[in-house]
Amino acid sequence: MTRPHDPSDAAPFALRRIDHLVLRVRDAERAIAFYVGVLGCTVDKRRDDLGLVHLRAGAGLIDLVTHDGKLGRAGGALAGREGRNLDHLCLRIEPFDEAAIRERMARHGVEVDGEVQNNYGAEGTGPSIYLRDPDGNGVELKGPAV
Repeated sequence: MTRPHDPSDAAPFALRRIDHLVLRVRDAERAIAFYVGVLGCTVDKRRDDLGLVHLRAGAGLIDLVTHDGKLGRAGGALAGREGRNLDHLCLRIEPFDEAAIRERMARHGVEVDGEVQNNYGAEGTGPSIYLRDPDGNGVELKGPAV
């Protein structure tokens, strides 16, 4: 799937920071109470149609997805021996050049999941593309807000 690091094989983008991570939760209100009331996050945006709450965590976001909502059902069982709790890791990149990203992923044998989507992240709505790491973990590469 991937090859050893070759310094001459530079990526067509620079990693800026972790934009957000998505946690699948059993009880959104209980999770919000913890992240807001205990850790000091704030509710940034809600998408009740998706079972999704964006919490501001400094410059980034922690997204909570209910396990029984539209997005959460895709993850299967909740965390445990047979389930995963982290839906995906989002990395903010720049520039966002879809063709260059796809070419690089193909060169490294990494399959891209679907088409570019415009998604909400820590800086607002911008382009995203999804792939999986060698262990099957979801990775979102997110460009700047437009």
